[in-house]
Amino acid sequence: MKKRPRRIRKNSFIRDLVAETSLPEVSQLIYPVFIQEGRTVHQEIKSMPGQYRLSIDLLLQRMATWRKLGLNNYALFPNIDNSLKNENASEALNPDGFLYQAIKQIKDRFPEVNLFTDLALDPFSSDGHDGIIENGKIVNDRTVEVLAQMAILQAQAGADFVCPSDMMDGRVRQIRRALEREGLCDTGIVAYSAKYASSFYGPFRDALDSAPRAGDKKTYQMDFRNSREAMKEIELDIQEGADIVMIKPALSFLDIIAQAKRYFKYPVAAYNVSGEYAMVKAAAGNGWLDENKALVEILTSIKRAGADIIFTYHAVDYAKLRNS
Repeated sequence: MKKRPRRIRKNSFIRDLVAETSLPEVSQLIYPVFIQEGRTVHQEIKSMPGQYRLSIDLLLQRMATWRKLGLNNYALFPNIDNSLKNENASEALNPDGFLYQAIKQIKDRFPEVNLFTDLALDPFSSDGHDGIIENGKIVNDRTVEVLAQMAILQAQAGADFVCPSDMMDGRVRQIRRALEREGLCDTGIVAYSAKYASSFYGPFRDALDSAPRAGDKKTYQMDFRNSREAMKEIELDIQEGADIVMIKPALSFLDIIAQAKRYFKYPVAAYNVSGEYAMVKAAAGNGWLDENKALVEILTSIKRAGADIIFTYHAVDYAKLRNS
C-alpha cells in the first residue's frame, strides 16, 4: 500500500508534529462563577459537583489563587434572594443591588480581571423567564428596554463585556445604542446569538433557582433542529453591534460552531454548559471514564470546531492540568 495513514500516528512525537489543533490555552477560557449575597458563603451545587455559590469575600480569595493558574476571565451569575424577585424583575435595575456592588468590589480588588456579566432577567424574575410576561406571553420590546438599562448599570459598575443571553429580537442594537449614548463606548457585547432551548441547562437553573415557574423558553430560545436559523441570528447580532458571538450549548452544536466560524470572520465563543459538565462529573464519579482525559478532549473538540473562546466550568481543573 502506498497510503498508510498509521505512519503519522506511530508515536506521540509524530502525533504532536502533525496535530491539526493545539490544546486550548487557559487564556482562551472564561470561568462562570455563581455569586451570592452574604459573607463566608460557600454552598456546593449538588447537581454540579465542584461548583459553589460564593459570597464575594470568598470569591476574591479564590480569584487570587485562580489568577496564578492563568485564569483572568470570569462570567458572573448572581443568585438573588427570592424576596427580591418579582414579575417585573425590578431588582435588575437597582443600582445599589448585589450584582452591581459585586462587580465594583471585584474590579476594585482586581482591576485587570475581565468580567463578563450576564444580561437577562431570569435571575431577578419571580417567573423564571428571561423576559417580562404580559398576558401569558414573553413581551419582546419592553424586555429589551429593561435589558438596555441593565447594561448601562453593569457597564458603569465596571463590567468589561455585557452578555445578553435572553434571545429577544433587536436587543443587541438597543444595548449598543444605550452604551454609546452614555459614553460607555469601551464596553463590549458578547451576544448569546445562537442559544438553543436545551435540556442541558438543568444544573445551572438549580444553581440560581431560575427555572421557569410555568411553560418553557421555546418561544425565544432556538429550536435545536435548526442550523440556518442560527446563522441568521448570528448575522443579525453582528449587524447590530456585537463584538463576540456565542453558540450555546457547545457539545450538541459543534456543527453550528463550525458553520459560524466558516461563515463569519468574527470572534466565536461557545458555552460548555452545566449539563455537559455534570455528565462528566457523574460518569467520573462512578468510575466510568477518566475525568481529566475527558475534559481535555471536550475542550479541544470545541476549539477544533472553531471556538476562539470557551465558557466552561472545567476551567479551574483544566488550568491546573496545564500548569502541572
